[in-house]
Amino acid sequence: MKKSVLGCLLGLGLSLVSLAASAEDQKVDVMYAGSLVHLMETGVGPAFQKATGVQFAGYAGGSNKLANEIKGKLRRADVFISASPKVNDSLMGKENGDWVQGYVVFAQSPVQIGYNAKSKFAPLLKTMRWDKVLQQPGVHIGRTDPTLDPKGKFTVDLVTAAAKLYQQPDLLERTLGSPTNPEQVLPEETLVGRLQSGQLDIGFFYSTETSDLKIPAINLPPELQVKADYTITVLNDAPHREAALKFVQFLMSPAGIEQLKAHGVDVVKPSIKGNLPADVSKVLPAGHQ
Repeated sequence: MKKSVLGCLLGLGLSLVSLAASAEDQKVDVMYAGSLVHLMETGVGPAFQKATGVQFAGYAGGSNKLANEIKGKLRRADVFISASPKVNDSLMGKENGDWVQGYVVFAQSPVQIGYNAKSKFAPLLKTMRWDKVLQQPGVHIGRTDPTLDPKGKFTVDLVTAAAKLYQQPDLLERTLGSPTNPEQVLPEETLVGRLQSGQLDIGFFYSTETSDLKIPAINLPPELQVKADYTITVLNDAPHREAALKFVQFLMSPAGIEQLKAHGVDVVKPSIKGNLPADVSKVLPAGHQ
């Protein structure tokens, strides 16, 4: 009798453990570049959840900021999507905590100059070169922090390059002030909202943001074009690893690619960097394992 009761209790215990493990796999925590807020929260996240039954929980921010939170153990996640391969490199190797072994570059998005169509400076952008408009008295410019977000660094780099191209040595100072000018630098996840509400006249965005949210924008000349290279990886200490693998597989699938394209992202042939874990490699499309 005792053995029977004990057996039942052990069986119940194993069932509970099994259920707990199963529950853990029904959620995926994704940290992603702030420029992908609309894509992730209204496109990929809901589509993934509907297709797999796994709950999507997203957290957005500047890619460097997110990497620093991972390294500082301030936030745990399963999947990390950045806007620059260099950010992933900062998480690789023993000296960086071995948070990432490898990653996949899967999409791109060029930087554009977006503007509020109701701004009094909007008509000037149609008749005057962009750098001259940015120097107009009273114009409110928004951008991200170059120390926390790749787009912020791209912005400083392209204005620096424009200074040489247009032979205006003081262009950076006259348009941006300083790289970390507090009057312009804003969290990436709030930049679009500030522009749409009229708090900003002009801002620096990725094409996925301007396309997805119907923000009027100016393309930069080829000599000044810089692009985000979006990457995805599963963190080495992912609490919900099976769910993380399902998410990567979905994003690389035709259904995931359809979502990316619908939201203005330029999908590229996936390329692997570093030593991608075998279980992650197996969920990539054929020919990329």
